[in-house]
Amino acid sequence: MEEKLENINPKLYVKSGERLLTVDDEDEDVVDEFDAREIFDLIKNINDPEHPLTLEELQVVEERLIQVDNKKNLVDVKFTPTIPHCSMVTLIGLSIRVKLLRALPSRFKVNVEVNPGTHSSEAAVNKQLADKERVAAALENNHLVRVINQCVTVRN
Repeated sequence: MEEKLENINPKLYVKSGERLLTVDDEDEDVVDEFDAREIFDLIKNINDPEHPLTLEELQVVEERLIQVDNKKNLVDVKFTPTIPHCSMVTLIGLSIRVKLLRALPSRFKVNVEVNPGTHSSEAAVNKQLADKERVAAALENNHLVRVINQCVTVRN
């Protein structure tokens, strides 16, 4: 059976540059707060499940759609599927969630949602991604975990 791409010709966007690191006399006792750019840097290189492109290159994730509240330990990421009927939308959301849960301290609550008005099944997908039991059950599926791992592994 031949696999058919849903979005044969996705629009590509310019990648953001690497963030310049400042080297100050850092005090190891001071808590380094997370910001939207740092979260973006963690998820921008996630691979699209359908194309050999990153979520940043497809503008599925954007820094402006990320909110971080260090005081409340909350990270909120909204993502934009490339097409309104994308069947990979839940897989993309799970990949973002898994990448952040693996990279961030456990004190953070991670919320991943479809950007409002960008997907035909937005409410159902958001409900799935917010349901801890459904996410945990999905991550018990070995095949699905392999696919997610392929998405979150940086290609050279």
